[in-house]
Amino acid sequence: MTRVVAIHQPNFFPWVGYFDKIARSDCFVFLDDVQMQKKGGTWSNRTKMFVSGTPKWATASIDRNYHGVQEIRDTLFDPKSDWRKVIFRTIQSSYRNSPYYKDTIELIEPLLMNPDENLATYNAACIVAIAEEIGISTNKFSWSSQLDHSGQSNELLVSIVKSVGGDVYMCGGGADSYQDQAVFDSASIELVYQNYVPFPYQQFGGDEFVPGLSIIDVLMSIGLEGARNMLASNPVNV
Repeated sequence: MTRVVAIHQPNFFPWVGYFDKIARSDCFVFLDDVQMQKKGGTWSNRTKMFVSGTPKWATASIDRNYHGVQEIRDTLFDPKSDWRKVIFRTIQSSYRNSPYYKDTIELIEPLLMNPDENLATYNAACIVAIAEEIGISTNKFSWSSQLDHSGQSNELLVSIVKSVGGDVYMCGGGADSYQDQAVFDSASIELVYQNYVPFPYQQFGGDEFVPGLSIIDVLMSIGLEGARNMLASNPVNV
């Protein structure tokens, strides 16, 4: 029996491909003890949704008042920003007429308004809660900061995979540009690619399908059952 491990930073209301990676892994590790990008927005604090029919960023403001480098697990939201209320109002105005608005807003509102000021634990709580509602097992989550690992880059990934007893590492799209096959081969870990292809669904907000939008857009447009069926169309394990 193989044990498939996926590793990813805890993203902010990520797209459905993120949940596909969770569903297809036996162990999903939140990579929280790596450096947080100092400037600009990242998938850790922003996501894309339809706003008045146009795909736009929804951003959670980060407290940038620190010196040097900082890990994701130590990153806090800006306490002076009302980003939660701003994003919630944006969701209300943009999706209130969507087919699954009532059920989705009941799920999303308490997650979005969670007062937790830590970016990593906030994001992870949202991801785990949505995964559970979609029907993905939530017994598979681990945190890199709680694991015994070492190294950088490919060696770091190998170390994390071994720390959770894995023998297969599943990486996302675009990873072939920096994954070193030899490093995984030497550690007897099979390297596989997720190769997730977005399934076009009837999006509420626009005329043409836009891939990569937040899971919120999926749930508003096709509901929990639609999301379950979408993920079920891919094999659970590699």
